[in-house]
Amino acid sequence: MKFYKYLYIGDTVTNPQKVKRKLKLHAGVQVYVITTASSSDQLEIFHSAYLKQRYYRYHPPVIVGIASNYEEAVGIIMKIVREALDATGNCNLKEYLKQKAKQTKNME
Repeated sequence: MKFYKYLYIGDTVTNPQKVKRKLKLHAGVQVYVITTASSSDQLEIFHSAYLKQRYYRYHPPVIVGIASNYEEAVGIIMKIVREALDATGNCNLKEYLKQKAKQTKNME
């Protein structure tokens, strides 16, 4: 399981480290994850139960956000969109997230 360096966490997620550990171990946890899409789409939201499928063990997605319900996940994506618009002036979310990680890496 791969996690974005600056993982977006929903307000109602009580213990993010425990959730991350359970996701890595493919254990049962009731959260929604926001991932980068492998296709031309920008980001995807799906329930963490999908990560238990064998396919995701061999093709782990990059998780950029964790939310306790679907509405909160949509709110996190809206926050990412606002940040991308302010920073770059467009809605290319995957590219914005890559630039954000590189930018802060260069600052360190």
